[in-house]
Amino acid sequence: MKYALKENKKVEATKGIKAFCPSCNSELVAHCGEKKVHHWAHKGARNCDPWWENETLWHRSWKGNFPNEWQEVVHKAEDGEKHIADIKTPEGWAIEFQHSYLKPEERRSRDAFYSNLVWVVDGMRRERDKKKFQEAIDDGSKISQSPPIFKLHFPDECRIINEWFSSPNMVFFDFRTTQNDDFNQGLDLFDTNLWFLIPVLPGSVAYISYLPHEVFIQFHKKRNFEDVFISQIKQIQQQLIKRHSTLKKRTRIILPRNIIPNHELRRRNRRF
Repeated sequence: MKYALKENKKVEATKGIKAFCPSCNSELVAHCGEKKVHHWAHKGARNCDPWWENETLWHRSWKGNFPNEWQEVVHKAEDGEKHIADIKTPEGWAIEFQHSYLKPEERRSRDAFYSNLVWVVDGMRRERDKKKFQEAIDDGSKISQSPPIFKLHFPDECRIINEWFSSPNMVFFDFRTTQNDDFNQGLDLFDTNLWFLIPVLPGSVAYISYLPHEVFIQFHKKRNFEDVFISQIKQIQQQLIKRHSTLKKRTRIILPRNIIPNHELRRRNRRF
């Protein structure tokens, strides 16, 4: 973890400092080597939070975009269960930055634990995820220009989407290829934006849009993420639900055998 408590104040890992875990109050050890980011750790293999994972530079960079007092905040449920949120905003939003693979049962537990949760997922952990995500966008349909919304016909063919498709919370994918923190210097849509899943309806179709990194951060810093962004997403959800219902009620059109929808044709050509 980035912070420990010393005299009830947050301190970063520094050799020779004695500090304690904000969750279990046990003494922590400062790891200040050259290969990994400096961090605090429990002695031995002990860890009071089973959801905690080793931090990467990607984690640390994301946390650094928010005030120190928002970082690594202990969240306690009514039944006494405690976990350390990567970010906890004054408005009650928990932001979890997920780099490593997360088992479905653990993801469901986290989804249920936090009443207001946002996931930011590292899309560059696996080599092929960005390419497959791009293919899913290319094979999909752009159903709205403003805001940009893509309907993905085959989300199960993209591993990273398939892993997060069923989450009831907002899931943002970070596909940045550079380590530069200047979000305005990105080279394309993937370097300048977060791509997010719109939670709409269970089924075989996914809806994707994107949002600039800096806008995402500022929504939280200005404390209007709920009032502005989430309210817009709810409106989009209602429109998509209505659209989905309308399409289901329409009479099914049977195409001649020699006519194949464009997205299906692209799918077949890619496979062969």
